[in-house]
Amino acid sequence: MGEPAKIKARDEISPNDKWAVEKIYKNTDEWNTDFSKLKENAAGIPAFRGKLSDAHKLLEFFKLDEKVSRRAEKLFVYANLRSDEDTSNSEFLGLKSKISVYLSELEAAESFFMPEILSYPEGTVENEIKALPDLELYRFRLEQILRLKSHTLDKNSESILASLSDCLEAPHSAYTLLSNADMEFHPVHDENGMEVPLTESSYYGYITSKDRRVRREAFQSLFGGYRQFRNTFASLLVSSVKRCAMNAKLRHYKSSLESSLFPNGIPLGVYSTAADVVDKNLNLLHRYVNIKKKLLGIDTIHMYDLYAPLVDVPDVHIEFSKAVDIVKEGLAPLGKEYIGLFSKGISEGWVDRYPNKGKRSGAYSWGCYDTQPYVLMNYNYTLDDVSTLAHEMGHSLHSYYSKKTQPYIYSDYAIFCAEVASTTNESLLIRHLIANEQDKNKKLYLVNSQLEQIRATVFRQMMFAEFETFTHEQTEKGIPLTADDLCSYWHKLNVRYYGPEMMVDPEIDIEWARIPHFYRDFYVYQYATGYAAANSFAERILSDGEKAVEQYKGFLKSGSSDYPVNILRKAGVDMATAKPMQDTMATFSRLLDMLESGV
Repeated sequence: MGEPAKIKARDEISPNDKWAVEKIYKNTDEWNTDFSKLKENAAGIPAFRGKLSDAHKLLEFFKLDEKVSRRAEKLFVYANLRSDEDTSNSEFLGLKSKISVYLSELEAAESFFMPEILSYPEGTVENEIKALPDLELYRFRLEQILRLKSHTLDKNSESILASLSDCLEAPHSAYTLLSNADMEFHPVHDENGMEVPLTESSYYGYITSKDRRVRREAFQSLFGGYRQFRNTFASLLVSSVKRCAMNAKLRHYKSSLESSLFPNGIPLGVYSTAADVVDKNLNLLHRYVNIKKKLLGIDTIHMYDLYAPLVDVPDVHIEFSKAVDIVKEGLAPLGKEYIGLFSKGISEGWVDRYPNKGKRSGAYSWGCYDTQPYVLMNYNYTLDDVSTLAHEMGHSLHSYYSKKTQPYIYSDYAIFCAEVASTTNESLLIRHLIANEQDKNKKLYLVNSQLEQIRATVFRQMMFAEFETFTHEQTEKGIPLTADDLCSYWHKLNVRYYGPEMMVDPEIDIEWARIPHFYRDFYVYQYATGYAAANSFAERILSDGEKAVEQYKGFLKSGSSDYPVNILRKAGVDMATAKPMQDTMATFSRLLDMLESGV
């Protein structure tokens, strides 16, 4: 691993390379003034308690709630963006804490709304809409609430649960502190034999090393570190699962899975179908392991070999401007309008491009109804960074289309759809790169990159989903789970998923403790379904042209104006069927053929 380049301070970064966050608030004083206005506005919310059966009062509440919510979101986004620019900046850390605390108070203040709507006799809401046509805008939102009638508690209980939200999130908070702040790992030796510290952020660089010794050492050090706290991690995870089970039971759901899927109208069959298709195609993952073993030229393939590079390709240095051009070429099938909006985002300060001291790691897209989209990147001139740009701008343009088309109340999109647009962009980009690459080695590298994405996003996430299902089902049956139980089940899953050629090392048994998404109940499967939907969109866009593009843009514009499965179905992708996941398996198989034949 080479000597890292000097990281610049925030004020050394060119303004052209920073996001235009000043468009939200010019300074902290302006933010504080708006925060005061938020509290003034929100003070009027309790006055609506007990009055929502009056159509005019219900409409007034919706309008005030929108005013309060939009201001709160704007304040929250700004505080977090500024804090992420430099996480050591106490001024912005203070703003972030201030608005976060107030949002909990606001949630408690508004907690009467749903129980009150649900307490009215059947037909009350429909009569209100007939009496006041302006309420028609809110019909779908009200229908969403009414279908939760049998799963909503009385006003006092809902208020208590809302006020306990911080306490109920304690396992996740403790997990985050333990895994991010308190964990330490034994140093490892890099490719030059130099002793170097190992951190979560540096681990990927070592596990993808060409040197097998480096991979093995990093693997053993990382999971050895987690194993030291195996009982603590087990206690935290089981507590989080119990929280979900308690919530499901209190709300009269048959299971934790149903409680997670029902509010967004996701049929249980979507979950089980995805799991079944992946299970029936594990032979493809076994085949990938076998091919990788042969190409690496090793007698036994271990878990730490999964991320090893298969092809030697020269390091590339891609300037950000070149990355923009590459992405635009890859996304050209989406049409001139889409590319024009992409260019607008780049030129108008959507993207915070480069690393600086104290800047949050990773990448994301964010914003709210009253801001432009904002993309945080830590661009480091690699091909992976080019793909990240395509991915995050996919999120941003999804948000842009939704907010330009939908009223505020339906302007956001459900988590089930959240990764579809970003992954569609990635899928179009990698297909473009593979199709146009003339160098054999580089083409093999790209093919393997797409295979790895499907392995990690579909196969691996559905393996995570199986583990999650196990933990919840055991808890719901009253069966206690220990660290040994969790490790044993994780080991069995890895054996089944990766097949007979894979040496499933004992260190991997603790890997479940490294997955933060397990604290967001039944979240991980949506990476797999999202990838399947994106794969289907990409194939249809490339094969059917303008017709498919218009359908896809219809999806981008839909926000949350319908249930997510319905939105995708209208755009031509039916996640209630096995076809999207089967098509993803077919894509994986086609790529395996290319890899095995050496293209």
